[in-house]
Amino acid sequence: MNEFLQKLKGSFHNGIEFIKDTRKELKNVSWPGRRETTGTTLVVIAAVFFFGFFLWMVDFVVYHGLRVVGLFSGTP
Repeated sequence: MNEFLQKLKGSFHNGIEFIKDTRKELKNVSWPGRRETTGTTLVVIAAVFFFGFFLWMVDFVVYHGLRVVGLFSGTP
């Protein structure tokens, strides 16, 4: 039982040290500003729409190309 309590105490101490080290590291992080975050978000949204449209066009062309050739009936 004593060994179990020592391991529990060591685990608790390690958890406290982890939290302290994490807080110390978070103080060293260079957080982006509002302008940089907004710009990056807009780039991601634009990329999602661009690639979504691109993949829709590829799907459209392949679908209709296969229908013209007769390899795809068009019914699910």
